[in-house]
Parts: sequence; C-alpha cells; structure tokens
Amino acid sequence: MTKPELSDPIPVRLPVDVLAGIEEIAAATERSRSWVMVRAMKLYLANEGAQILNIVAGREEAAQGGGHDIDDVIAELDQIVQGKVA
Repeated sequence: MTKPELSDPIPVRLPVDVLAGIEEIAAATERSRSWVMVRAMKLYLANEGAQILNIVAGREEAAQGGGHDIDDVIAELDQIVQGKVA
C-alpha cells in the first residue's frame, strides 16, 4: 500500500476534553493521535463537510436560475398522489 502524501505539520489547539478523547481512542486502538484525528476529519469531510458543499452548490445553481419553482413541484406531487401521473 502506498503512503499518502503528507502536508507540513499544522499546529492546532484543541479543547482539553477533545484531546483526552483522542488520546484515549489512540491508546485503545494502539494508533497515534494523528491517525485518530485524520480519521475523524475524513469522516467529517465525507458527511457534514459534503453536505455543506452540496448546499453551497445548490445555492449557486439557484442563483444562476437553476432549480424548480416550489409551487410547480407541489402541484406535480399532488397529481402523483391523486394518481393522475404515472
């Protein structure tokens, strides 16, 4: 397995309780604090971070005239519920 390219060290200040949790997990898994923090950041980026980027992209699309009028969407849903649209 190839090792990922790493950045220069990044100094970061953490709340003491967060660091304690990281250290506890690192000790329990016999991993480094860095490993635990990178894993946590990857999960954040894949979940909440991705949602944020999707919202930003949606806002940009709407600002450029993309999307659908909510009244049209509701009317179409009403027709689907009433069985008028296949």
